[in-house]
Amino acid sequence: MATERGVLVRSGVGKWAAAGATARWYDPDRHAGVLSIGIGGALPGSGLELGAAVLADPSLMADEGVDTPQEFLSLADMGFGEDAAPVRPDPASLEVLRPLVDRVGPVATVSVCSGRDDRARAIAERTGAIAEAMEGAAAGMAARRIRPDARFAEIRVISNTTGDRGKQVWDLDLALARLGVVLGPCLDALGG
Repeated sequence: MATERGVLVRSGVGKWAAAGATARWYDPDRHAGVLSIGIGGALPGSGLELGAAVLADPSLMADEGVDTPQEFLSLADMGFGEDAAPVRPDPASLEVLRPLVDRVGPVATVSVCSGRDDRARAIAERTGAIAEAMEGAAAGMAARRIRPDARFAEIRVISNTTGDRGKQVWDLDLALARLGVVLGPCLDALGG
């Protein structure tokens, strides 16, 4: 959808959707960069409250590999080449977006959300992430494959806790309302 500030693309949920939408729509000759926005879950120990806005620094792939009974093995651990590098926001975006969010910290991009306490703790401990989502790092990696110096940032508003699915706390309405409040100033700050 075209807007006065840019092109809003609803990618759908998941890494494949985010990477595909970014690859399909991001044109560095027409667009200043890519801002991945959406909701996410607070990981254990983060202290994030529902509705908090988080700027990912970095956006990172958290579960590319195999989860064995003994440990998590990354793609590199298994001999399948390098692990995906964390995607940092470009310095200009980091500078202008930092004052508009509640926290800046690592956000884990996952294929499977943490619906068990042990999984949520493991993601937080292994990655240092404060939140998890399903798209950011994939969108950033696609943008940087198209243009290595692409402007990129990921913003997530916390919609839920992670861990035991039956005990999770959710407030999707709050998260979406806050996302709507945060988006305009972020686009203005980015010059979109």
